[in-house]
Amino acid sequence: MDLVSLRLFVRVVEEGTISSAASREHIAAAAVSRRIAELENQLGTPLLRRTNKGVSPTQAGLELLYRARSVLNSVQDIKHHIQGYSQGQQGYIHVLANISAITQNLPQLLAEFISEHPSVHLKIEEKNSLNIVYDIEKSQADIGIYTDLPHDANIESYFFRSDVLGLLVPRSHPLSKFNNLHFEQCLDFEQIILRSGTQINYQITKTAMAANRSVNIRAEIDSYEAMCLLVNAGMGIGVLPYQSTRTFHIPNTHFIHLKDSWAQRKLLLAVRKKKELSASAKRLLDFLQSDNNHT
Repeated sequence: MDLVSLRLFVRVVEEGTISSAASREHIAAAAVSRRIAELENQLGTPLLRRTNKGVSPTQAGLELLYRARSVLNSVQDIKHHIQGYSQGQQGYIHVLANISAITQNLPQLLAEFISEHPSVHLKIEEKNSLNIVYDIEKSQADIGIYTDLPHDANIESYFFRSDVLGLLVPRSHPLSKFNNLHFEQCLDFEQIILRSGTQINYQITKTAMAANRSVNIRAEIDSYEAMCLLVNAGMGIGVLPYQSTRTFHIPNTHFIHLKDSWAQRKLLLAVRKKKELSASAKRLLDFLQSDNNHT
């Protein structure tokens, strides 16, 4: 199975006819048909339904379409970054960040960094804090930004930012009369929580276990935006950083500061070993650590 055949297959599905795909790719229609037939022989299943109006993917063809696009994108990504070195673009930095960093101040900081270093290419990937530290340990990325939580990953960590957690509740909720409380006081109510692997999930489940209680989960979600929308609609209550609540339009809610010690958090920068970073990655790490960025 070769990349040319995969690219032609994707083009055929996108265009809907072999002739249109051949025209777009500047290749004979017969050659495209032959490539598709070879793919079907290799995989042992039909990939296209052929009619007098054109072609459409079979179920196997749809599966190949999604996977082929991913492979082709990865190959293009490799080509782009390696060519950058030959053109004097010596910077490629892969950054992992949790949603707390992404929804608060990281986008503006990265935009400032790129404006100062336009030849550097950044790849930003969102993951939860636990996955970030282990991916950094395995050299899956250059820099990670995670919320401090217990782990045994062999990495180096540096302070990045502080943030404050609180409880977002609907204005009509019984807890809306409070401005401060402990999380344990919330356990009787239905919760919108982040999935496991996040620092918030770890802390609220730990608090519930310490009180010999359980968390009353209404929904497990992957983003603060989804949490805010569900709380705003009256579906439950949720723990998230105060600054993140200012990003979304949530007029029907009230924010309550948590008295728990874990509500005062540290966001950390993670690298496997600073001395092993590329010059560009070291520059970004220093930029994110600089005092000017913490005001």
